[in-house]
Amino acid sequence: MPARGNNLSGIRNEFYVYLAGPITGCTYGESIDWRAYVSDRLPPWIRGVSPLRGKRYLEGEGKIADSYEEHPLSCAKGIITRDRWDAMNRDMLFANLLETEKISIGTIMEIAWADAARKPIVICMREGNPHWHAMVREAAGFVVPDLDMGIEIIKTLLTPTDDGEAVLAHLFAAPKVLSNL
Repeated sequence: MPARGNNLSGIRNEFYVYLAGPITGCTYGESIDWRAYVSDRLPPWIRGVSPLRGKRYLEGEGKIADSYEEHPLSCAKGIITRDRWDAMNRDMLFANLLETEKISIGTIMEIAWADAARKPIVICMREGNPHWHAMVREAAGFVVPDLDMGIEIIKTLLTPTDDGEAVLAHLFAAPKVLSNL
């Protein structure tokens, strides 16, 4: 896969993590708060990708339904098309299944798509969770009990070298130069 963003000696320096987790039955705030928490704790070369991007119109919905056929991004076809593309094409998938009381069908599908695409998967959940199933645990490269542990795994997997954090931090602090225009 070709490098994205700035390039230093062929090292990729921009990565994307799909932030999967329950949406149906949750409020907009419940659905975005943990995603913002994770994204805010990632270094600048790792970007969280939310399935709720471009969907602020759901903010006033109360509990979010499984689809909204009047909105192209939130109708059944729109949801499955974009979420499948995201799960299969981002660098890795991070699923937050903490504090869930019922199975999130959409999140399970996203995990399966990411696994089919051989993407690394981090799942945050504890034993006793309704998603605690052998197939879900086996699809995940990592099952951890909290968001912070999952965030550390993301940072470790997507920092390309042992000294990568220092190299990439320097790169992101440097001014961007446009050439060959």
